[in-house]
Amino acid sequence: MSTTATSSGAREAAAPGSSPRGLLAAMCACVVLVVGMVAAVNLAVPMLAASGLHPSASALVWIVDLYVVFFACLVIPGGAAGDRFGRKGVLLVGLVVFALGAAVSALAPDVAVALAGRAVSGVGAAAVLPNTLAVLLHAVPPQRRPATIATWASMTGIGGVVGNVGGGALLMSGSWRWLFAAAVPLALLLAAVVHRTAPVSARHDRRLDPAGALLLVLACLALLLGIVQGPEAGWGSAVVVAGFACAAVLFTVWVVVELRVAHPLLDPRLFRLPGLRSASLGMTAVFFGMFALFYVNASFLQYGKGFSVLETGFGIVPLTVPIILLGGRVGRFARRFGTGATTALAFAFVGGGLFGLSTGGSSTPYAVYALWLVVTGVGVTLALPTLSGAIATALPPSQAGVGAGLQATTREFGSALGVAVIGTLLTSRFTSLLPPSSSSHPHTVAQALATTPPAQVPEVVSAFTTAATTSLRTIALTVLALGALVTLESALTTHHPRRKQPR
Repeated sequence: MSTTATSSGAREAAAPGSSPRGLLAAMCACVVLVVGMVAAVNLAVPMLAASGLHPSASALVWIVDLYVVFFACLVIPGGAAGDRFGRKGVLLVGLVVFALGAAVSALAPDVAVALAGRAVSGVGAAAVLPNTLAVLLHAVPPQRRPATIATWASMTGIGGVVGNVGGGALLMSGSWRWLFAAAVPLALLLAAVVHRTAPVSARHDRRLDPAGALLLVLACLALLLGIVQGPEAGWGSAVVVAGFACAAVLFTVWVVVELRVAHPLLDPRLFRLPGLRSASLGMTAVFFGMFALFYVNASFLQYGKGFSVLETGFGIVPLTVPIILLGGRVGRFARRFGTGATTALAFAFVGGGLFGLSTGGSSTPYAVYALWLVVTGVGVTLALPTLSGAIATALPPSQAGVGAGLQATTREFGSALGVAVIGTLLTSRFTSLLPPSSSSHPHTVAQALATTPPAQVPEVVSAFTTAATTSLRTIALTVLALGALVTLESALTTHHPRRKQPR
């Protein structure tokens, strides 16, 4: 979406003492922090489940997901706010808000306060992510922008690795609170670095869409409420039915509002473009599978295989090996074999890898588990640059900002949906497999282990590992089905003339 500077010809004021490399490092560190927190909190799920907060199974999912929902729904408004009020200023505010939310979560006396802190951190993350790229693009010369964008984009993948490994190291302290407490000084330190290194850019008269942002957040929360509360409240309960009904109404109202406003948060008419529609669905599906895996992997390795939390953090690293070794070659591969073939192969690897992971139990050697992680990683490596490129090329250059925001939204929404769905599947299957003597009706492994006689502990662990693998198999089949839809629409698009760009 093109914007007009409020004062034409305004120059950026370079921060004193700043250097291009220092600025790039600072922006990349900000991305790693906010993205890494999405992955790191999954490692804390077993600790949270056994903590004094006494969270239910649905509350555990919300502790993971609430951050991601606010992150996903507000990342586009976060970029728009940077354009309007100043990218450096909004980035600094985002880091401070992120730190505030982390502090609230670290000190939370109960689940409600922990959830409030997670929501506040998600708002801060949404202000941070888009403005790191905006600051970089306005500080580097045009010839260096492609390399800068590639480096920045790679941080979203590296952030997941750092989140797992760093989160595992912090949780070795024995308390989940250290994970959130450590984020506070890190965010404030980065704010000080950004204040020193980032230039001040010209402001632009970009309209905001608060109604669209609010409706999108409420619609996503209502949808996840219906999914997450199903196993505990019952699928026919008032809260679940109301959640799904409200989601349908709110999404409909959101579309109507976005079609009528002059400057929508995200114009629904863009999805008339088949290439954009299929690539957005593909991006959502990939992150749906990845973060469903992250959620179940943390508990599976700790409960099922007896890994420490640090070993669990390192346990996911094989997934990233293909990203590191093959990421730079995907563009050439796609140009040689075509976007459609690359996308199809990507989903075959992602879905096939997840399915392979679901076939193992607690007795499966970790080497086999790691091999299936590598297979999944190959698919992710093929998918992300291919789908990102498809989203970018489906839109004219004047809407590059919309494309970047859409990519971030689909990634985070897919992540939130994956955690919610696998959390629901896991709870439903686990409770159905528990020994009949479990009279306390536990919904989490921690609850079950706390009330089960020692002789029945192996049965509880077996019930969990079976539930985990069965749930992951469902996720794998869903990813394969969505991948088939994406591939089919991509194939049909290449054989028909492109539709006219929506106005």
